[in-house]
Amino acid sequence: MQQADIIINNGTVLTMDKKNTVIKNGLVCVKGDTISRMGSGDNVPIEAEKIIDAHGGLILPGLINGHTHAAMSLFRGLADDLPLMEWLNNYIFPAESRIDADFVFTGTLLACAEMIMSGTTTFCDMYLFEKEAASAARQAKMRCLVGEVLYDFPSPNYGPVEKGLEYTESLIKKWQDDPLVSVAVEPHSLFTCSPDLLISANELALSYKVPLIIHVAETLNEVADVKEKHGKPPVEYLHSLGLLGPHLIADHCVHVNEQDISKMAKYGTKVIHNPESNMKLASGIAPVTELLARGVTVGLGTDGCASNNNLDIFTEMDMAAKLQKIQTMDPTVLDAATVLRMATIEGAKALGMEDITGSLETGKKADIIIVDVDKPHLTPMYNPYSHIVYAARGNDVSHSIINGQLVMEDRKLLTLDIEEIMERAKEKAIKVREWVF
Repeated sequence: MQQADIIINNGTVLTMDKKNTVIKNGLVCVKGDTISRMGSGDNVPIEAEKIIDAHGGLILPGLINGHTHAAMSLFRGLADDLPLMEWLNNYIFPAESRIDADFVFTGTLLACAEMIMSGTTTFCDMYLFEKEAASAARQAKMRCLVGEVLYDFPSPNYGPVEKGLEYTESLIKKWQDDPLVSVAVEPHSLFTCSPDLLISANELALSYKVPLIIHVAETLNEVADVKEKHGKPPVEYLHSLGLLGPHLIADHCVHVNEQDISKMAKYGTKVIHNPESNMKLASGIAPVTELLARGVTVGLGTDGCASNNNLDIFTEMDMAAKLQKIQTMDPTVLDAATVLRMATIEGAKALGMEDITGSLETGKKADIIIVDVDKPHLTPMYNPYSHIVYAARGNDVSHSIINGQLVMEDRKLLTLDIEEIMERAKEKAIKVREWVF
């Protein structure tokens, strides 16, 4: 008789493989950190140390948050209802100049707890003191891609500008063999980084074969600023510096035109769409339908809690679908299955992780969630994709497995002490009030 460490059965499996295969009365077996077998749950001769009954729920890949600033969970609600540049310059940047390593560690732990409890198993982070963010994610047992944010001005972490790339390189070396933590090179934006810094960051990313991540064309003000300073709009400017390529992950891309999209498609540049943050800051609606039509890989992100104010990819899926429908005045665009792929396998492709996560397939790492559908707002169920995108929410996730380890069972976190983390977060909030108000 075959052996497994974990068996999940009695549920509908949404594999999110190339064919969007759905397995009714499905079975997923986990051995070590890997999916060892999948199929129907009838009369399978397998024993396991742990058997999880999905109770007729949905079994699917863990969701992927392709862009966030995890430690900004401690800035949730700090300066709402303001334009992006006023929000950044008058509130966020001044507050960030006061933070330290323990602030980032605590904020990232809080974010990891929120993400695990809302179905996210992998996240991509851009922030300060990212050594602490990586350590917090490792403690939570979450899969992540992290990178220190680089600016043209001194950082409260690494100090002078020239030390930023050194710090990033040290992160890459420290975490290069870790099974859960990966590192990217992450200059903040085209309006906070000089051409020399952008070129150097790109060279570092290429030399270590890691992603290069940057905010791109998020607002009209940014587009105008880049045009004024460099004589080109953002995507053309990136192209002129030699930054476009399959290693580049461009966050937002709200204000890109047909020419821009063609360039991104030609060079294989990836995009992370952040609909709720873009809505809240009135940045605009990214042309996701056009990006997908040209073959650009698009994942989903929440951005940080200061501009969202949550890390729930379920609500992000809902908003992403509806925004494209109203923008195009076509209810058929960005259907539910496509949106769920953006939150799973396409998000994995965007982060360069499609070989290990993003779909449920034998041989891939076991990043799995179960959605409990035995609830009034999820009854009855005709189409599971529609249910996930338009009806389910993060707190409908009952179980989460990351890299083969059960990290949440029946809504109980197993890797983090949530009560202790929330108390630490409340203590940090006292300091934030002193800094800002």
